Amino acid sequence: MAMNERYEPQAIEGKWQTRWEEAGVFRAGMRPGAPKKYILEMLPYPSGKMHMGHVRNYLIGDVYARYFQMKGYDVLHPMGWDAFGLPAENAAIKDGVHPAVRTQENITSFKEEIRSLGYCYDWAREVNTSQPEYYRWNQWFFIQMLERGLVYRRFSKVNWCTGCLTVIANEQVKDGTCERCDSPVLDKEMPEWAFRITKYSQVLLDGLDTLKEWPERITSMQRNWIGRSEGAEADFAVQGSGEKIRVFTTRIDTVFGCTYVVLAPDHKLVAKVTAPERQAEVSAFVAKMAATSKTDRLAEGAVKEGVFTGAYALNPFTGQPVPIWIANFVLSDYGTGAVMSVPAHDERDFDFARKYGLPVKPVVQPASGEKLPAGEALEAAFTEDGVLSDSGEFSGQASAEARRRLSAKLEAEGRGKATVTYRQKDWGFSRQRYWGTPIPIVYCEKCDPDRRGIPVPVEQLPVRLPEIDTQAVLTGKGEPPLAKVASWVNTTCPRCGGPARREAETMDTFVDSCWYFARYLSPRYAEAPFDAAEARRWLPVDVYVGGPEHAVMHLLYFRFWTRVMKELGLSPVDEPVKRLVTQGIVNGSDGRKMSKRWGNVVAPATIVKKYGADTARAYVMFAGPPERDFDWSDAQVEGAFRFLKRVWTLAVSHESVAGTVYTGPFEGKALEIRRAAHKCLKRVGEAIERLSFNTAIAGIMEYLNALQALGTAETPAEKAAMAEAIRVLAVVLTPFTPHIADEVAEAYGAKAFTVQEAWPDFDPALVVDDEIPYAVQVNGKLRAEIKVSAEASEADVRAVAEADERVKAAMAGKALRKFVFVPKRLVNFVVG
Repeated sequence: MAMNERYEPQAIEGKWQTRWEEAGVFRAGMRPGAPKKYILEMLPYPSGKMHMGHVRNYLIGDVYARYFQMKGYDVLHPMGWDAFGLPAENAAIKDGVHPAVRTQENITSFKEEIRSLGYCYDWAREVNTSQPEYYRWNQWFFIQMLERGLVYRRFSKVNWCTGCLTVIANEQVKDGTCERCDSPVLDKEMPEWAFRITKYSQVLLDGLDTLKEWPERITSMQRNWIGRSEGAEADFAVQGSGEKIRVFTTRIDTVFGCTYVVLAPDHKLVAKVTAPERQAEVSAFVAKMAATSKTDRLAEGAVKEGVFTGAYALNPFTGQPVPIWIANFVLSDYGTGAVMSVPAHDERDFDFARKYGLPVKPVVQPASGEKLPAGEALEAAFTEDGVLSDSGEFSGQASAEARRRLSAKLEAEGRGKATVTYRQKDWGFSRQRYWGTPIPIVYCEKCDPDRRGIPVPVEQLPVRLPEIDTQAVLTGKGEPPLAKVASWVNTTCPRCGGPARREAETMDTFVDSCWYFARYLSPRYAEAPFDAAEARRWLPVDVYVGGPEHAVMHLLYFRFWTRVMKELGLSPVDEPVKRLVTQGIVNGSDGRKMSKRWGNVVAPATIVKKYGADTARAYVMFAGPPERDFDWSDAQVEGAFRFLKRVWTLAVSHESVAGTVYTGPFEGKALEIRRAAHKCLKRVGEAIERLSFNTAIAGIMEYLNALQALGTAETPAEKAAMAEAIRVLAVVLTPFTPHIADEVAEAYGAKAFTVQEAWPDFDPALVVDDEIPYAVQVNGKLRAEIKVSAEASEADVRAVAEADERVKAAMAGKALRKFVFVPKRLVNFVVG
């Protein structure tokens, strides 16, 4: 079929999308003997509206998926929906629409937009985390982990969002507010369910060393979040009491310089050790701290403040009493909630000591140079390792050696030990909302008087969310919504058959996204969360694309979950993802992140309607490297559209040569055409492999320019070369702009979709130039450009350069002082 004279993307894109889907072009598993590639983007929450950030995220994976399919791989590239969550429930509270209804409407809308952009998903593997067939397995995992001690019930301080009216994770608190709704977050004590992720802190830390293809900033963020600290625990006996304060320190070598001990305001010993005359002041301070968020207490520049309890503790090495204080900078859930303060060797302790007139005693001297002055003359803390002084039998020892010996002595005497602590805390995952996975637990007064919880038998899963009167149940006030549904919450005990109550809280939606990548392998499998045989075929994910904001939430949680799945015999891998790609932000044309708040959002549908999907795809991929932010530009969108029109015009202008067959030698212009084609194949393929998509498109643009410059094909050799060159153009465009690629390829005789064609190997002989250009400079200024044989020696290049008339004129009457030769680039004559 002849091509239309004009490029009209709306006339071709829907046609090709329908053909791809009907032919099942992107079905995984169609090449069972081929090597596999699992390409995945983080599944979206279906808000109903795609934004350009989504477009960019999915395009990165789409380019890879198409390219590797053309390279002969069996490619798995699925899509699904992270469909539970607060936004749908909050919307239900606001307008009375059931979350299930709103979610399905949003999925339908979102899916239409995705399809309009021509993404190559295997829709046969689509998952929806709000469906019982999916969340049944969340519940199954919960029970398996409960049996193994990886799930437990605890009473603890939680982050309570005053806007969402639910608990949120530590990672979701940003500067004392909820990252979702910007409402203040308060510390609140309440019972919750938690995953014992801290059992895996060290293996998660060690695993980071194996993730060679993850961005360093992501692995660094995870290392910092896990926060491994090597140190020692030591007991400070409370004077005149049978109590002991156990402190954790990474600098036990400074213990002889400890001049006070600090407890967290909510430490369990505060009330016991506080002297009667100090009770009022201490109680007031404790109350003040209870009303202050952790974030505010620990914020950079926050004022360090505290109060003396009136009690003293005994230094475990000197036996000397030191005062016990409470202060805002010590937290009960970090370390032991108590620290030994050595102001001469810790900046925070130094500032606090100076503020409250506490002693400063140097006990570690620099290994070389001037010694520290006496404590009262010390101007700042010396925080480096050194040599111990005034430290009894340990004086003269280097800090590292002293730490080992001091820790050993503590352990030998039963007053402490060397230990490792982690900043990471267990993952509290129960939420006081309706739209989430029900926790499969019941409480029976007879069988479970301590309310530890009785698991629902596996054969009774899933515990389904009940149908509700939205306006009556989702009020945003009072007890958890499910507790208001009497017909659901009242049940029978699986042990005695008597009356029981279901757990009314639901799971954090991060549980859904911990293992969804594995459910894609066998989304209809009913015997287990997924088929282990499929896991052996497809895991780990080869390329995973998503935002860096998930570094210490999703990306850490699903690494933990993958370890558990391996222990359960489901998965063969320790780590879920081989290569992680974190995309940058698409800002509005005003330079601010696209947001309804700023009124700078560009809807993908608007671009598709006006310019076509291929233009949107080409623009986003050409705008910059995937990991960098970029500002939206309407002018550059127009530029991408003009580029595709030029592709179309070129293909139309040479369509008559599409069937040319030629078997003779290629010389002259015909050879130039073939050289351009094979250089483009090499450049684009290499750029895609290294994730430099903008460079790949730049290479295609240069190729287009070269073909246009070569003009009309006249001889049989030139016509055959041009037909081949335009077929190559369709090939290299396929990962980026697949609709126009298939349209051009069909016009030039293709019998299959371009994505099903093999990516051609370039001919090494055709990518080496017979001649290469050299810039010729005189005293650093460009005077000429010459072309010489690619095999030319330095002497040959110099001779040709010296013979150039412009170079001769620039050097006339001057003496040559130096000749600079940069192979395959430039020469420079330094004259004077």
